[in-house]
Formats: sequence, structure tokens, C-alpha cells
Amino acid sequence: MHHPVDQKIKNRTLHRAKILQGQFDGLIKAIDEEVYCPTLLEQSLSIQRSLKSLNGFLLENHLRSHVKQQMQDEGGNEKAVKELIRIYNLSNK
Repeated sequence: MHHPVDQKIKNRTLHRAKILQGQFDGLIKAIDEEVYCPTLLEQSLSIQRSLKSLNGFLLENHLRSHVKQQMQDEGGNEKAVKELIRIYNLSNK
């Protein structure tokens, strides 16, 4: 079942993903050009921070739209809980 997506969050998420794409392209170019290793690490860590920010947007949208709906559907509670536990476990590996 498809639930509506919060358009503001979608736009912020798309913007963040495009920034990440640019950061990745920059890192690939820097690796190819054999830029100093600590600089590469700084760029990579910056990408990790951007990914965490992207994850936050994705989770916020899920909570505001899908989880809200699941809690109203019969049997949806358990599905929502299992999904969030799975995401939590993945984020802590």
C-alpha cells in the first residue's frame, strides 16, 4: 500500500542526496589525483555525516507518513515495530 510522502521532507532528502552525489564525485576525483590521504579521509568522513543526515530525513518521512498510517491499520502496529527495530539494528552494525 502506498502512503503519501511529505513533500517538504522529500525535497530536503533529494537535495541532501544530490549533495552526497557531488561529494562522492569529488572524492573519486581526489583519489584518482592521489590527493593527500588525510584530506581524502576528511572528505570521506564528511560523506558519512551527510549520509547520517540523509538517514534522518528518510526516517522522519517514514515516521510522519507510513508509521502514522500503520498504527491506524489493523495489525499494522506489529509491522511498524518490526520495521523500526530492523532499521535500528542495521544502523548499529
